[in-house]
Amino acid sequence: MTHPRSTRIRFGRMVALLLATVVVAALTGCANNDQAAGPAATGPLPTEIPPGTKLVVADQQERVQTWLRASGELERLPFTVEFANFVGGPAILEAFRAGAADVAQVGDVPPIHALAAGQDVPIVSAYQTNPLSLKFGVAPGISITRLADLKGRRIAYAEGTAQQAAVLRAVAKAGLTTSDVQLVRLQLSEFLDATRTGQVDVAPLIEPNVTRLLRTAGTSLIPDAELSGISTGLSYVYARRAVVRDPARAAAVGALVAALIRAQHWSNQHRDEWARRYYVDSQKVSAEDAKRIVDSLGVYTFPHLNQQLVDRQQSTVDIIDSAGELPRKVRAADGFDLRFDEVVTRTVTEIGASFGTGAN
Repeated sequence: MTHPRSTRIRFGRMVALLLATVVVAALTGCANNDQAAGPAATGPLPTEIPPGTKLVVADQQERVQTWLRASGELERLPFTVEFANFVGGPAILEAFRAGAADVAQVGDVPPIHALAAGQDVPIVSAYQTNPLSLKFGVAPGISITRLADLKGRRIAYAEGTAQQAAVLRAVAKAGLTTSDVQLVRLQLSEFLDATRTGQVDVAPLIEPNVTRLLRTAGTSLIPDAELSGISTGLSYVYARRAVVRDPARAAAVGALVAALIRAQHWSNQHRDEWARRYYVDSQKVSAEDAKRIVDSLGVYTFPHLNQQLVDRQQSTVDIIDSAGELPRKVRAADGFDLRFDEVVTRTVTEIGASFGTGAN
């Protein structure tokens, strides 16, 4: 059994370096060593983490590193970890394509677009939050109280993100098609400003951007009663296939999965401290808003990597495909490494967390 050693961490912003790597890789045409989905690894998951093992973790809004640091899990990781911050799954996918990131936490849609793009980045763990934590923000001076009111409206839309599937489900639930609305293609980072300045009428938002939107006079939210079934509430950790095929790095990914589950369960049990450490200190929202955000997300649960989860992911594949938004057919089952369920099962059981119900 490998004993933990001191973890070396570089928290400096790596974005410029990673983007440069992406550009160079694109120009040379040799960026991607994960282009086509290969056969799933077989046999038991490796557990030995030799000295010198390193993972580059693609983070969003510093959430993963804050979870690990606040819970004390970061200093116990038995390998070197580096963090790089991104906004949205597409940017992370570019880093994967360039070999500039190894593992990432994302929503449920980026792994689908990775498959469609021919990249082999299997899911290694999942976590569930309250699906109604995703809101539909409405621009100032506009009244939208029903999904049916979306007809003719300008809706912020970002392919390759969880918000993409939410928009498509909302349109379908309203009895509309994408030709009945105006999909305004933006970067995820542009959704908030586009909504509060009226460049779009509606945008799917998550916290803390929901709170930031509501600071603008005249903005509103589509009522939660309209939004049942729009979001799955699922997020994933996924990694490059080259990483999980390498015994040392596969073992490190397993250790990271376990540490992140423990860290997220720590935030279940220390909600006030998590609100302060992440939302107040890192994301700069008020203590009152931070408490509301944490309450809105509910308790983190950790689904098994099994056929039930694969079927849930396939339903998201199908909604995107039915809208003509995938370049080719993909199977959700090709996007999982089920060996990591052993880590999920053991960790959730040991700490007394929950696997959840599996319901949307």
